[in-house]
Amino acid sequence: QVQLMESGGGLVQPGGSLRLSCAASGTIFNVNAMAWYRQAPGKQRELVAGVTSGGGTNYADSVKGRFTISRDNAKNTVDLQMNSLRPEDTAVYYCNAVARPNYSPRYSSYWGQGTQVTVSS
Repeated sequence: QVQLMESGGGLVQPGGSLRLSCAASGTIFNVNAMAWYRQAPGKQRELVAGVTSGGGTNYADSVKGRFTISRDNAKNTVDLQMNSLRPEDTAVYYCNAVARPNYSPRYSSYWGQGTQVTVSS
């Protein structure tokens, strides 16, 4: 089974920084894309940033210029560097990966358990 584990969340003051990390583990043959989503209370889950296996990235308009997504294809990890954090960034952040386990002929979408990011003074 493919498993994703996030780390790096916590409480930070406005203007501060956090770095989230996600590691994919299990019997993974290939990971096509990885991304970070977030879900704030009362809101739907939204894409924060994504990165393809080729290194292409995309960001939500609300985080452009502040967040940076990076990926290590060899290690199947993806990080999200979050700078200039704002209270509206408060959410549970989820790692997502489109991957194919070595025992499966098809790709599937996998989710981590989420890590809480709270931006508050």
